[in-house]
Amino acid sequence: MTLRIVAIVALVGLAGWGAVASGIVPAEDGSEQGSRAIVVRDYRGSVIASVPLHGDRFAVSYRNSIYGTPAEERYRVLADGRYRLRQIAAAQLAVLEEYYSVSSAPERARERDRQRWVVAPNPERTPTFETLSIAATDLGQRTVHVPGEPPLALWKLVGPKHPFVELSIEKAS
Repeated sequence: MTLRIVAIVALVGLAGWGAVASGIVPAEDGSEQGSRAIVVRDYRGSVIASVPLHGDRFAVSYRNSIYGTPAEERYRVLADGRYRLRQIAAAQLAVLEEYYSVSSAPERARERDRQRWVVAPNPERTPTFETLSIAATDLGQRTVHVPGEPPLALWKLVGPKHPFVELSIEKAS
């Protein structure tokens, strides 16, 4: 009986180690996911950058064109590879209240946050993406933020003639 328990414990331990070694990590929703990355493609579809995800969250910051102040959209990666807007943040309250026309009152961000104000998107119209095409111009200074990785300045990867990039979540290679 004791030998049987030891064997079961050893097998469970090996299974857990195998999941870690293979890059499978638990998602926030409890499902298992393989190693993934945010992949950035240029206008031709060529990969110009890839940032490994160490969890299920990332953000894209930018300088708001109307107010000229920093703002960002924060996303949660879903098990199927799509990603959903989970929070909008900004240095200036007007960006959230007027530019985004949010449905609930913004709150002060935590002390170490990159922005001063945060708010959840409208739950009735929360966007979910498979890919997201964005203008990566020096005016907007769009930058990808992944916890545990240095910021990726998208606007420095492309020129003014073809400033659009596409973000998607793919298995890390």
